Amino acid sequence: MTNILSVANQKGGVGKTTTAVNTSAVLSGSGRKVLLVDLDPQANATMGSGINKQKLENSIYELLIGTEEINSVLKKTRFGYDLLPSNRDLIGAELDLVDANDREYRLSDQISKLAYQYDYIIIDCPPSLSLLTLNGLCASSGILIPMQCEYFALEGLSDLVNSVKLVHSNLNSNLSSIGLLRVMFDPRVTLSQDVSAQLLEHFGSKVFSTIIPKNVRLAEAPSHGLPITHYDKSSRGNLAYQEFGKELLNRFST
Repeated sequence: MTNILSVANQKGGVGKTTTAVNTSAVLSGSGRKVLLVDLDPQANATMGSGINKQKLENSIYELLIGTEEINSVLKKTRFGYDLLPSNRDLIGAELDLVDANDREYRLSDQISKLAYQYDYIIIDCPPSLSLLTLNGLCASSGILIPMQCEYFALEGLSDLVNSVKLVHSNLNSNLSSIGLLRVMFDPRVTLSQDVSAQLLEHFGSKVFSTIIPKNVRLAEAPSHGLPITHYDKSSRGNLAYQEFGKELLNRFST
């Protein structure tokens, strides 16, 4: 069975793409077959996977509007996982699909053609509750929410959880909230500790035990087109994502 996870948070700059790329690399490194889907027009997951978005002949945009088949868009990365890349063309998808039939299921219909080839499909959603994010949620069996432990992150979380409930009720009954991952965590900040405690109080076992620390090496890795697993194996960021990968696999196995 293929596990399809959307990495989503409507707030930007919360480590969403960092989580999508590094989780893909860690799962691939553990022997799983992984597909990373870049559903964000900023294409940071594409660049962070060593693929130049400027030189793409086809991207996920052509896939969604139906002018290309999935095999002509799919890219192999040198980090073990496959990629459906993105570029700025994806900005136009919202307008192109607004009157399309089954517009929420375009991504689901496409990845269903090769989902059997993968153990995990990770979808990096844009930082908004848009039609693109809706496509990601409708294609997924679960959602992974990276969370910074700060006040405004809690405010946005309630909106996202409500959106997930609506998608579950009306569009994709297979969608369930897999869990919350605390990222960019600084234990020296009292507010971070307080928000972390609130997350555990309200969401309990939905909060992963692993905490991803604020780490310079994690921030540097994308500029080199590398996951942290290949940029600095000894860094605290890599060790944390390795631990998270184990926890994620254990959660699915149980």
